Amino acid sequence: MTLAIFDLDNTLIGGDSDHLWGQFVCEQGLVNGEDFSRRNEAFYADYEAGTLDIIAYLRFSLGTLKGHPPEQLDHWHQAFMDSKIKPIMLPAAEALIADHRRRGHELLIITATNHFITKPIATALGVNELLACEAEIVDGLYTGEPSGIPSYHAGKVTRLHEWLHNRDIGLEGAWFYSDSHNDLPLLELVDNPVAVDPDDTLRSRAVDLGWPVISLR
Repeated sequence: MTLAIFDLDNTLIGGDSDHLWGQFVCEQGLVNGEDFSRRNEAFYADYEAGTLDIIAYLRFSLGTLKGHPPEQLDHWHQAFMDSKIKPIMLPAAEALIADHRRRGHELLIITATNHFITKPIATALGVNELLACEAEIVDGLYTGEPSGIPSYHAGKVTRLHEWLHNRDIGLEGAWFYSDSHNDLPLLELVDNPVAVDPDDTLRSRAVDLGWPVISLR
């Protein structure tokens, strides 16, 4: 079976869900808005520059979940979906996913954003398999600490190989769609890399290597 892999943020949706979650919690008064917003913007700039400290960022982002009961988090996430995510869903991305599904491909989203934020988005897109950054949970509550290998940069390759282990599927003929130069390790691994509304670094690399460059906007 052929594997079709998708990045999420700025690829299948027209924005960055992690960054938008930061905006959401500020708007809802769930954090110290001025300081949190400043740090959120700084981390996002680091991501775009390829210098992000992913562990530091995960602790920052996951701190918004710490200690809150699941029912409250679910309520906040539904409001987040309605206000921030639904407006940036891309019909062309949904059509692309549907095309790979019609071709009998196995669908997988790999994202550097945490599982809490991204699982409902993947569900809304109709993709059951998701690799995302994981969070530590103790006694049913988030601790604010990351867990395991973050699915960021080369970590996406590591997590993918772990996911493939003991599955009757390989990387032969695999596709990967991404907007970010941070995903070059995985893009360079698959047979069918596709740059989607890419940043300047990825666009230049894609052109040099003859990879397709498409837009879902």
